[in-house]
Amino acid sequence: MPLPRAAGVLLAVSSLPSPYGIGSFGEAARDWLRFLERAGQKYWQILPLGPTGWGDSPYQSFSAFALSPYYIDLEALAAGGLLSPDELGGAGRADRVDYAALYRRREPLLRRAFARFSGGAAFDEFRAGQEHWLPDYGLFMAIKKKQKGRSWLEWDEKFRFRDEAALGRFREKYAGEIDFYSFVQYLARSQWLSLKAYANSLGVSIIGDMPIYVAMDSADTWAKSGLFLLDENRRPLRVAGCPPDPFSASGQLWGNPLYRWELHAETGFAWWLSRLALSRELYDILRIDHFRGFESYFSIDAAAADARGGEWVKGPGMAFVEAVKRGLPGMNIIAEDLGYLTAEVRALLRASGFPGMKVLQFAFDSREAGDYMPYTYGRGCVVYTGTHDNSTALGWFGSASPADIALAMDFFGIKNCRDGNWAFIRAALASVADTAIIPMQDYLGLDDRARMNTPATLGGGNWLWRMKPGAADSALAAKMRRLAQVYGRLD
Repeated sequence: MPLPRAAGVLLAVSSLPSPYGIGSFGEAARDWLRFLERAGQKYWQILPLGPTGWGDSPYQSFSAFALSPYYIDLEALAAGGLLSPDELGGAGRADRVDYAALYRRREPLLRRAFARFSGGAAFDEFRAGQEHWLPDYGLFMAIKKKQKGRSWLEWDEKFRFRDEAALGRFREKYAGEIDFYSFVQYLARSQWLSLKAYANSLGVSIIGDMPIYVAMDSADTWAKSGLFLLDENRRPLRVAGCPPDPFSASGQLWGNPLYRWELHAETGFAWWLSRLALSRELYDILRIDHFRGFESYFSIDAAAADARGGEWVKGPGMAFVEAVKRGLPGMNIIAEDLGYLTAEVRALLRASGFPGMKVLQFAFDSREAGDYMPYTYGRGCVVYTGTHDNSTALGWFGSASPADIALAMDFFGIKNCRDGNWAFIRAALASVADTAIIPMQDYLGLDDRARMNTPATLGGGNWLWRMKPGAADSALAAKMRRLAQVYGRLD
């Protein structure tokens, strides 16, 4: 999948400005897209859009198919008569997402809108087109509501084990509740597809993000439990994570259920193909997180306290890739190939033809000296100054070792760190990589107070950062466009 030489920006939808506590699919997103067009940027890369649960991570969602209700544009609902302007209110700080406030305030507003919604052919068509996941998701969320938000592993047995008679009675009794969750997904999808169409009209392509794993507490694991490595009580036998490394002596215990890959293979990877097909509708290009897990994945006993006793297990490899190429020909995929790489992982990436990722900050990491230096890149890759899991560029200069900083300053040819973010940006844009994606925090010259996530931690400000209104101004757009021109990343 060759990509043109171009540039883009990484910014979560949640980080967009808005008066309602979180970024949305509304007018501020359109302002952002117009900014990208003026800045000569061809890509907007986002984080996963799914509904988030405990911990607020977009990589731990209640569904691999649903969109978050928090991103629904409330002003559009008011314009459509489903809410009144004085009902919208506001929530949270302008520079941070307040998930607690959103949890309290957003659902009642959406329920008011649902009470005023009269349905129609478009809603019926939406539901008919999402039969492979929407009924189970609506049922899952409705039961979760009645079970006071508890994980499905703690539900009454008749629901946990999907007793069909009990589920049938529930569907009949709470049909309106289930319809509410379908309505929310209808709104979110309609608004997102409208926003995507607007982006495409401006020449901006959307790069979506798909976690390789699903959350244990998700509609997917509950409804399709046979596809996951669970015991007879539907509890995980083995879970996902990554092994110890110099930054984490005990490794990372993610806790996601692992796949029964042999059963996926028997179905021709049907569940995966349906997941990817939906993503192809939502995005122009899809980044698959932790792609190396298709070659081999780290498996940890579900009862373990940390990841130290885990082991590597072979994944589906090229059988999966070939199924994707047969079932979804021409799908644009970026493979996140970071982390512990082996010759086998590199061979799978080459055979797939998918572009991999290069993170410029890693070029100056003593653990992997030289692996990410720009002079080692080929054209078919995507280069980043950093990702959502890294420090900002200026934050890196404030936290890296003195030896690493000295190496970076020599490489960039700079005498101080004050404009180190621009040195990172220029090096990424100047590289031979066809695609360069820069986090917006680096263009804004922000330190680690604007960091999006610190892996293997909960709380501490993860997933909260928001761009201040007016930060993406005309002067910055002009500078970004000029750099894109200088480094051959304009049409």
